[in-house]
Amino acid sequence: GEGVKPFTPEKAKEIVMSLQQPAVFCNMVGDWPALQWNVKYLSAVLDGKTVQFRLGLKTVDLVPQFETRCSYVEATLEEFLAWSCGQPSCLSGPLSCYDSSKYWAYADYKYIARIFEDKPEIFQDIRWSDFGFPGRSGKESTLWIGSEGANTPCHLDSYGCNLVLQVEGRKRWHLFPPGDTSFLYPTRIPYEESSIFSKVNVANPDLKRFPKFRNSTAHVVTLSPGQVLLVPRHWWHYVESIDPITVSINSWIELDADHEARVEEAITRMLVCAIKSAENPSDGDLWLNPTEVEATSHEINLQYLNQAVSTYFKCQKTSVSEQAHSSSTAAEQRTGISCKRKKREVGCEPDGCRLLTHGFDFSTSKAEELQKIPFGPHLIQVLPQSQETGSMGAVAVESDSRDLPCENEGEHIGKLHRRRKQLVMSNDCEMPAHQMDSDSSPCTSQTALSTNDLLDCLVNPHVISLVARLLLERTGV
Repeated sequence: GEGVKPFTPEKAKEIVMSLQQPAVFCNMVGDWPALQWNVKYLSAVLDGKTVQFRLGLKTVDLVPQFETRCSYVEATLEEFLAWSCGQPSCLSGPLSCYDSSKYWAYADYKYIARIFEDKPEIFQDIRWSDFGFPGRSGKESTLWIGSEGANTPCHLDSYGCNLVLQVEGRKRWHLFPPGDTSFLYPTRIPYEESSIFSKVNVANPDLKRFPKFRNSTAHVVTLSPGQVLLVPRHWWHYVESIDPITVSINSWIELDADHEARVEEAITRMLVCAIKSAENPSDGDLWLNPTEVEATSHEINLQYLNQAVSTYFKCQKTSVSEQAHSSSTAAEQRTGISCKRKKREVGCEPDGCRLLTHGFDFSTSKAEELQKIPFGPHLIQVLPQSQETGSMGAVAVESDSRDLPCENEGEHIGKLHRRRKQLVMSNDCEMPAHQMDSDSSPCTSQTALSTNDLLDCLVNPHVISLVARLLLERTGV
């Protein structure tokens, strides 16, 4: 009947915590007040408050537009609307130096708890409890506002899985499975905790420089208002706004595996900061992503590593004791001080972690697991892009409002546990900061190896994973 959601919170959470491929939820958020969060509405709520926009060129070249290559401007949403529509009133505003026909603007990674800190009642407009996460609202969510062409470089999030609600406009997602990591040429430059970037511009890949990208398998979907995308753990994603204005809301769901990932990230931070900080500052390599603000000292990084390792073992100890307890009781759900080491059944919430137990058998084959997922009009698989469609232009699954009565939702890209510090940048009229990164020029056999070449090998995800396991074995003896 009307108003009845296709999945109960318990079933939705089971899907989120166990599905290992991207999927789109439909008809789950029709009663969410957040569906009215278009830019005009948000502009009225913020009432002249400025937000930081990242600006990049709409022209697509062979190099990803990393955040280190963009310009930054503080503007109100009213000014952004006027600029994106080409209205004369924006000719003297902070965005006036940038031609909207040549540039896109993106207010990305805006923590709702921060941007609406004086209006906490608005947090309840977002109800992740419908997906089985009681108490999770806008306070644990992030806002994304962009113009046509606004995009996030292809990357994977080290922590958690991601739920993305599309509110206004449409965004196209290009997703690649974790097994494609080596085909995407991972790099930690620019460095930011929790994000592993790809050197490939998946919208216009340089196949001469990155030939293995041909072996990757893109899962492409256009996310429309009223839909929620599930991005499973460690899936690579490139996201682009394809309508004049887009608004998305997302929340990163903590996972049990995050404890080991934090150890890996702590090792990576220590190595990157130590090696890059030793370079000559005059080289001009903008290796630190603007979200990180500054490089941390070796002493601070060592403390971070020790804390991550300590938390890992504390979590393991809690998991062992609770598993022993569960074998003698019928309790199916408890709260612990941290996530339990039990694969993907675990979801962390702001006040602790909840063990989700259900009938999903992780010992079954992948095909059997997928048969248990209730795919259909309310849960759409994001399928691999057909070989005939070629590069990134086509959409394998057009799950938009033409076929489905969906409401309004958002998207994004993910940074769990990362505190995106706001970078105060000048409002002067200049081109994006770095048109070419230090390693973006074509490689030849005569090119001398750089620090970044060494780091690409040294902090490769596979290498870091091995180092973390060795370190944990040493510590656990």
